[in-house]
Amino acid sequence: MLMWNVMLVWVGHSCPTLLTLLLTLLLSDAFDFAFDLALDLAFDTHMPNRTLDKKYDYRRMLPHYQKAGRALFVTFCKGNRIAFTPEARDAVLQHCLHDHGKRYELHAAVVMPDHVHLLLTPLRDEKGWPHSLPVILKLLKGTSARSINKLMGSCGPVWQEESFDHVLRSQESLEKKLEYLRQNPVRRGLVTKPEDYNWLWVHQAAGK
Repeated sequence: MLMWNVMLVWVGHSCPTLLTLLLTLLLSDAFDFAFDLALDLAFDTHMPNRTLDKKYDYRRMLPHYQKAGRALFVTFCKGNRIAFTPEARDAVLQHCLHDHGKRYELHAAVVMPDHVHLLLTPLRDEKGWPHSLPVILKLLKGTSARSINKLMGSCGPVWQEESFDHVLRSQESLEKKLEYLRQNPVRRGLVTKPEDYNWLWVHQAAGK
């Protein structure tokens, strides 16, 4: 119950208190579990759209935190519940891979019918600063949206404006999130094995 109270304080303020930050760090294992559970619920394709919209609005003010050299687990969602075509998923995956080794090191990516999960570590720019996650996602979502609109003969926004991100604390945490990402298509009943899903990419070093 304490963990959920912390989460309510966290998402209810654009600038969380020091106490909230400390409690969240102390209960980080519980947060990992709650974060994964929330993602499973939020992206359940059988959940009514009204409930999904409510959950999305509830998290819109969630503060984003980035630390140099730390991996991030990132999720962003399609603007509606209409599934991407296989060709659109191909395009999105290629855009995810485009800046691998340039703006970020991509550990893994999975393009689901209506959302994307990424495991990445932002790289440093020519001045030594890590590339900003908001800038990374703005470029990725913008270029992929243009490709999808061109492919589908459509126009307008493709992605929801907000994204969900979580800083990973350790190699063990990264490995857990990697397995969560790999198993996403299996949990959704799209394939029986992660390797059978065409829109799953795992960096060889990350998969060892």
